[in-house]
Amino acid sequence: MVSCDCPITHPGPTLASTCGGIPFMLFMGLLEVFLRSQCDLEDPCGRPQNAHLQHEYDFIVVGGGSAGAVVASRLSEIPEWDVLLIEAGNDEPTGTQVPSMFLNFIASDIDWGYQTEPEPQACLNENERRCYWPRGKVLGGTSVMNGMMYMRGSRKDYDDWAALGNVGWSYNEVLPYFLKSEDNKQINKMDKGYHAQGGLLSVSQFPYHPPLSRAILKAAEELGNPIRDLNGVYHTGFQIAQSTNHNGSRMSSSRAFLRPFRHRRNLHILMNATVSRVLINTTTKQAYGVEVLNAGTKQLIYATKEVILSGGAVNSPQILLLSGVGPRQDLEQVNVPVIHDLPGVGQNLQNHVAFFVVFNINDTNTAPLNWATAMEYLLFRDGLMSGTGISEVTGFINTKYNDPMLDHPDIQFFFGGFLANCARTGQVGERVDNGTRQIQIIPAVLHPKSRGFIRLRDNNPLSHPLIYANYLTHPDDAKVLIEGIRFALRLAETKALRRYGFQLDKTPAPGCENLTFGSDNYWDCAVRRQTGPENHQAGSCKMGPKEDPLAVVNPALQVHGIDRLRVIDTSIMPKVTTGNTNAPAIMIGEKGSDMIKERWLSQGDGFYFSNEPNHRILRHW
Repeated sequence: MVSCDCPITHPGPTLASTCGGIPFMLFMGLLEVFLRSQCDLEDPCGRPQNAHLQHEYDFIVVGGGSAGAVVASRLSEIPEWDVLLIEAGNDEPTGTQVPSMFLNFIASDIDWGYQTEPEPQACLNENERRCYWPRGKVLGGTSVMNGMMYMRGSRKDYDDWAALGNVGWSYNEVLPYFLKSEDNKQINKMDKGYHAQGGLLSVSQFPYHPPLSRAILKAAEELGNPIRDLNGVYHTGFQIAQSTNHNGSRMSSSRAFLRPFRHRRNLHILMNATVSRVLINTTTKQAYGVEVLNAGTKQLIYATKEVILSGGAVNSPQILLLSGVGPRQDLEQVNVPVIHDLPGVGQNLQNHVAFFVVFNINDTNTAPLNWATAMEYLLFRDGLMSGTGISEVTGFINTKYNDPMLDHPDIQFFFGGFLANCARTGQVGERVDNGTRQIQIIPAVLHPKSRGFIRLRDNNPLSHPLIYANYLTHPDDAKVLIEGIRFALRLAETKALRRYGFQLDKTPAPGCENLTFGSDNYWDCAVRRQTGPENHQAGSCKMGPKEDPLAVVNPALQVHGIDRLRVIDTSIMPKVTTGNTNAPAIMIGEKGSDMIKERWLSQGDGFYFSNEPNHRILRHW
């Protein structure tokens, strides 16, 4: 074991439950004792620390999440550039690295805990009809608390972006940026030419696969669905997904892109600090720094080259609005001085929307979480805790509303149910009173037509913005989701899953009792009452040419009308990608970083070279 003096961050939320005979906090205590000698599961002593701030930097990156960590890391490859990364949260807790614990950190102190405004057509059974939006308030962002699934999206996603006037964003043009990050540990099992090794982001399947994961794949095959690399030649089918993990431990964007370079003298990180606004010269319309709330005081920090917003689909538009960039009328209503009237800021908000179809299955006598499984993980990074159970499985299908020839599926399936004795340790399947277990098959709408928006609640930068998701307000979204539910029911009836005793839980959704269970009318009611909002928020700072009335950034991710200010995160997506958004966010960070270098290193022959072993030149400037 490695001995070091690095601090141990709190391992996670306090839970009093017991699972398989092991109290949760007792287990976390064991984990903490273990880590006091090792400092981190896979990265001994490698945690970044708050910097001694300078008055001025070349670049200021706001938000240390999936994209922001990439941007700060890549810009600091240029030794002559001083880079500051500002993150509102703290460093990631130790416990987040354990894959099986991934659900524990929702509603914890690393979660922004956003809620939408009351929804007109969705989340109707939630308190005040508000949908809950977990978002990572932590270095590494939501990559610290997601399910770690590595999914790029379809070829058509990016070709459609390019067709909207976003030159340089076609699939063939973004693929090199996926490859740049990737260190695929199973490259020989994947489609040749679509994966890479040697990048900073470790990608592989989890070490542990419960038997039900493979049974789900057999069930999908029974219904005519191929099992394939969904990040390769095709995007339709099923697989045990690869994930952002290394040796059974979470690989957040912070761990991948920041920790290896924490000793770079030109990379400074400021945590627990909130950017209240971007400083913009009202005459020249040029960004020149940020105002930060740090330890209860306001502080101005200046940028000689650029400010980059990487706060995600909620925080990036919020900061633009607080800075006076956005729809004039909205800004005037909350007494924010208007610097640039940009109608698209906060508009075009979109997210995948899902529904949990619940099944009871036979007790499979799967190994419980106990001292033996805990030690198996701590010592060998294997066993129950080294994966996310059947949540590792995913599938993409075309409903009757979609053209299968496009290879642009309109439903993605997720699976919930860890097949362990307790859900409170991150396992998502629980034993119920009659000795059976409950799991969920979860269809999600990939190409939602409903659009929401974000506005400021007031001009206080610490207030959560107003989020109007508007789920299912377009009737086609519910129709597609119902088709996904019907496929889930067919999947449960296959020979491969019948052996597990799959039985649909026919408890009606509250508020839908008067409808015939299983009818289209019933499912339409149920998806609106018990809506499953996904965590793939995108689109609120839309990328597009200046002719697009809702475009916020151009194809170089520069804010229209404001020089030296960019947005680099999932908020720039014109349309949300066909699948999980973490890998696309990292790609956007990679490509955005290169475009910044293109501007500021364009003199001479157009090339630059770095001593960093994992850096690769992708283009001639």
